[in-house]
Amino acid sequence: MDIKLQIEDIIENSGSDFELSKLFKEYIKEYKESLHTLFEKSQGKDFLVKHTKKLDSIIDLMYKTILRRVFGNYLPMRNSIPITVIALGSYGREQLCVHSDIDLLIVYEDIAGYNSKLIIEKFFYLALDAGLKLGHRVHVVSDLFQASNEDATIKTSLLESRFITGSTFIWHESMRELNRIRMYKQKEFIIEKIDEAMLRRKKFETSMQPNIKESVGGLRDTQLLFWIAKVIYGIDSLKDLSNTLFTDKEYKDYRIAIELLYRVRSALHLISNKQDDRLLLEYIPQVSRMLGFRSDITLATNVLQAQWRINNFARIFVKKMVRPYIYDRDNISKFKKHRVEKGIYMYENRLYASYNLKEPSVSSLLELLITLPDIDYHFDSGFLHLFTYLHITHPKKDKTYRLIKQLLMRQHTYSFLELFYNSGLLHEFFSAFIKVLHMPQFDGYHDYPVDIHSIKCIQALENIKEEFIQSLYNELTSEEKLLLKIIVLYHDTGKGRKQNHSEVGAKLIVPFLKHLKIKEELILKAVTLVKEHVLMSTVAFKENIHNEKTLYKFMSKIGDVKNLKLLYILTYADINGVGRDVYNSFNAKLLRDLYNSSLEVAQNSDRITDAKKRLIREKRVRNLEEFKELPRTLQKKILTIESNLFFFKHTPQDIVKIAKISLKTEEYSIRTTISPSLSIEIIRKIPLNLGYLLAKLTHLHVVSMEIFTLFDDIKYFKIEFIDTIGEDELIVLEEMIASAFDIDKSASVAHIQLKEDEIKLDCEHSLTHAELKINSSNQKGLLAYIINRLEELHLNIVTAKIHSTKNRANDTFLISKKNFICDNIVKINELLTKEG
Repeated sequence: MDIKLQIEDIIENSGSDFELSKLFKEYIKEYKESLHTLFEKSQGKDFLVKHTKKLDSIIDLMYKTILRRVFGNYLPMRNSIPITVIALGSYGREQLCVHSDIDLLIVYEDIAGYNSKLIIEKFFYLALDAGLKLGHRVHVVSDLFQASNEDATIKTSLLESRFITGSTFIWHESMRELNRIRMYKQKEFIIEKIDEAMLRRKKFETSMQPNIKESVGGLRDTQLLFWIAKVIYGIDSLKDLSNTLFTDKEYKDYRIAIELLYRVRSALHLISNKQDDRLLLEYIPQVSRMLGFRSDITLATNVLQAQWRINNFARIFVKKMVRPYIYDRDNISKFKKHRVEKGIYMYENRLYASYNLKEPSVSSLLELLITLPDIDYHFDSGFLHLFTYLHITHPKKDKTYRLIKQLLMRQHTYSFLELFYNSGLLHEFFSAFIKVLHMPQFDGYHDYPVDIHSIKCIQALENIKEEFIQSLYNELTSEEKLLLKIIVLYHDTGKGRKQNHSEVGAKLIVPFLKHLKIKEELILKAVTLVKEHVLMSTVAFKENIHNEKTLYKFMSKIGDVKNLKLLYILTYADINGVGRDVYNSFNAKLLRDLYNSSLEVAQNSDRITDAKKRLIREKRVRNLEEFKELPRTLQKKILTIESNLFFFKHTPQDIVKIAKISLKTEEYSIRTTISPSLSIEIIRKIPLNLGYLLAKLTHLHVVSMEIFTLFDDIKYFKIEFIDTIGEDELIVLEEMIASAFDIDKSASVAHIQLKEDEIKLDCEHSLTHAELKINSSNQKGLLAYIINRLEELHLNIVTAKIHSTKNRANDTFLISKKNFICDNIVKINELLTKEG
């Protein structure tokens, strides 16, 4: 039955408001359930327009229903009722997404006899009861101007007004006011919207899980462009400025990019069944299928490329439009003083260029950059425009390579590389990037696509925060610094192929280095370092770096001390380029320890055994003044601590300090630090219920655990976390630790499941220790579960290295070869794989 007939039937039979709202609710529900089918037939802007038009018809029908309800059979002409219903925001632009709020403006005049306020109130009640997500404003015509000046957000939404239903007389009056609003304080409005956009873009930078609406190059940037064009030119569509502000080709490429974002955003809303504009990793496979992409990588690459295109277009043409409005006569003399050459200026570390400059040659622009003072720069949109439309011929000339080499030899290159990326020239200057442009990295580790990650790594290299690593960098020759910068830039260019990306990257870097006329011996170093660029972090984070076999194997792949130093700096830059706060004090310590231990191995021609290494460490302890001041009995106890690892993992000062505390400990002592991350040290004489303690701490992310037997049956525990806690939580934490000395206590952990092929027990690790490796899905409470299982077998865990990404856990436990561990491999596997 037609909904209009059903409405009429309810009204004629004096049905309730509840019946009407129920009818509309069911009608809207049926429509929403049909959206998947509609999306299969039409996507992009066409889908949004059809969705908008359908909502228009629903709102129009609701309004007519209220009028019929209020006036009965004596319904006045629509135009004579002084109310108009207007769409705002994305709804006004006919870009409303499935679960976005429906923004309405009701404009009315309070004329006796029409009861406008009652009509409006009943309309809203019906719409809300029927389940429409409304955002609404109600004004009389004369209030519109004042309301728009209260908040730029209100003025912005009014700029996108579109008539839905009601009185066309009131609509035309409203339009006169809206045009007045558009013309009022244009400069202030434009500056406020640009400042607002700058803050948003800093918050939502380009990432592996972009926000389709808010990210750099997202739909908000397209809206900013329209708002400013609307205020300045009064246009209803950006296309109206084609061939005046920009070319048809430029606008077409821009529109293609927007169309993809419309499609992706609509798919996200349909999949998540809510207003979620983030292209999260878990959504990508389904979005890819819905939009017909051949792979998840292809979808993500296209989205990132579309956002790049929108960012580039919006930055260039927003600035081109607003120049007359931000023009300041006082700046003319300042810019004249800082003219670099005709049409190009440098002021306060920012480069400006006229939009009217004739296209220069590649060489002249590179020469310009090279002659600038060696600092980081920002680039005005005019300068971005200059590079975006620069034509580069291939193959590149020897002179171009020579200039690129000079550019890379500068101390500050990051800002130029960022300019090349933003202008779409990165792959033109560095051809190896053509396959990794906008390429996502679905590894649960990287925050950025390959090209941005590579540039971020250069930024980290040029801004080293660690004093020791900076000192290593300062020791390099200018040739070695250039080589390292190129390696850092090229290390991931081999990604996206079937072969190992490190091997491919090593091949790609060679022709570029030859074009730059780099010496052959340095090219060989570059090949080794690109091939092994993940080796140092892999060994430091996943293997026992105090085992001599590990160190010799590591150094055999690197080759020599110079390569070790270069790899250490490269690894620092690589991790810092992954994302914010990925490089932390814990992994910094692991890398430094691996570097120092490897250096010790590399500088000794004879193979150092653990026994020899122990003697060296003991000698350092003996030479300490603090050690010499200790009682003879305590000195002897320290030197007879069985574990070599205890000496390898701690400085001589720490060894003495731990021994002193141990001597004074009656039952147990606790030391906690919370900066920069949480660390718990426990020295105990009485048994510690370690499995219980770890189960209580599963809300924190453990990265390392040490367990050593000292002397007089005293044990030393150190547990380090990535997270930290507030000082107010310390008391609760210490009470929790104290309760862990009750052996009878137990705490349950979440369901843990390990498979046999995820467990590897190496009994040949060393004479005294076996190594247990767990490589499984990352599960909350996994460490507590493993410790509990091993304690059931009375196995003595010496140390644990915990390494996990968002998806995988890669944990290593060193276990003392006691209690017949190697005779019980089957039993250990059975116990660990038992569901718990």
